[in-house]
Amino acid sequence: MAADAEILFSPFTLGDLRLPNRIVMAPLTRSRARKGALAPTALNAEYYRQRASAGFIVSEASQISQEGQGYLDTPGVYADAQVEGWRKVTDAVHGEGGLIFIQLWHVGRISNVSLQPSGAAPVSSSAIAAKAQVYDETGFVPTSTPRALETSEIARVVEDYRRAAENARKAGFDGVEIHAANGYLLDQFLRDGVNRRDDEFGGSVENRLRFPLQVVDAVLDVWDRARVGVRVSPVSPFNDIADSAPESVFVPFAEALGARGLAYLHAIEGATGGPRDAAPFDFQKLRKSFSGAYVANNGFTRELAIETLEAGRADLIAFGRPFISNPDLVERLREDAPLNAPDPDTFYGGDAEGYTDYPALSDA
Repeated sequence: MAADAEILFSPFTLGDLRLPNRIVMAPLTRSRARKGALAPTALNAEYYRQRASAGFIVSEASQISQEGQGYLDTPGVYADAQVEGWRKVTDAVHGEGGLIFIQLWHVGRISNVSLQPSGAAPVSSSAIAAKAQVYDETGFVPTSTPRALETSEIARVVEDYRRAAENARKAGFDGVEIHAANGYLLDQFLRDGVNRRDDEFGGSVENRLRFPLQVVDAVLDVWDRARVGVRVSPVSPFNDIADSAPESVFVPFAEALGARGLAYLHAIEGATGGPRDAAPFDFQKLRKSFSGAYVANNGFTRELAIETLEAGRADLIAFGRPFISNPDLVERLREDAPLNAPDPDTFYGGDAEGYTDYPALSDA
């Protein structure tokens, strides 16, 4: 291993956890939870067990309530069967000496009535439909027009997050990541391209931060701040979302999260799954506005990861799709070995094919 690569594989202290390396497995929706119960299974446990060599894993996004679901067969963390399923996953990861956080998710308007309780309209900050698609029993379908959450309903959703955080503790997770990125519910309150509210949760930046910060505080009622992170995507247009002045929103958000002493800020730099320079944004200003660890995400190669860590532009690097097809990604990066190519046809739904059957280097 070249000397300049050592930083990627050096230990790191995150809050009160000692990570074996600087490589984070990013959350990846795979739509393989048990039908009906939406609970993780033994197959999911094996998938995460195979990838336990990451510095830590962030689980696939997991809805905090049925209302929070936007795609077929994504796991929840609001019912007893789901907690029991997640316990299989955390036990499997811990059995390999790994660490795993759960990502808490409410999709907001990125849903379809077919996935909502009693066929109700999805909820959002405002009643503005997204030009986006979701996946249900029939395949890809357009998102449904949402209704705006009533001011009086905000406390109910905050409580759903708190309860989900409690369930995550019961399931044996090492920590929690709050999903405030990629155009989902919390992002729909943060960004003025969607949030057109005229109550205390809309308008000014301070007001738009209010609901996401209430969610963070609810999770902190359950978890120590050293075990909580937040994911953001300040300029990603994913799921038809935008803001007229993103630095004016996300820098104060990072400052508020830092003031609460959170363990990390996980930032998608650029367009989700797309160009890193999709729009102007000073991610180093964002990083310096936050007092905890900074996890950089989006399109990282081995070389870019090493360069970014050596330059001090991040503390940890999150890899997404490479982890799908390379269960031993850490070892492959360490050895600078070729990576397996992923099969997009098996990303969502299905069984072991394209999920737990990718070969490790040791299989060669």
